[in-house]
Amino acid sequence: MNVLVQQDQLAIERRAGTDQKPIIRLAGISTPEAVEEIRGQALFCLLADAPPLGEREWWAEELEGCSVIDGATPIGEVSKLLVLPSCEVLEVKRPDGTELLVPMVSDAIRSVDVDQRRIDVNLAFVGGA
Repeated sequence: MNVLVQQDQLAIERRAGTDQKPIIRLAGISTPEAVEEIRGQALFCLLADAPPLGEREWWAEELEGCSVIDGATPIGEVSKLLVLPSCEVLEVKRPDGTELLVPMVSDAIRSVDVDQRRIDVNLAFVGGA
């Protein structure tokens, strides 16, 4: 698999560690000085190279911009996905400019249809009525 670092595409030569704290070796980054140059930089992979997602898993960019409804009642639009210690949370911008946080748990989210760009939530559970 290749990753993008500062616009450079580099191959992953070795992976160790855990999913939460991976340790990787990148092609062409072999000295402590080269590591320091990219320390703290984001690593990106092409979506085509990403591992497949499981059932009821989505990429953040698939959810951002989706309309949020409670049954037939419009609630707002997903502005971003936040990663919190206990779970991921959808930040929903409401038409009045306020924000609603919807945890990505089955009690809060009835369905997600990324093709239709629509997420049905249980507003009573979320407490955003």
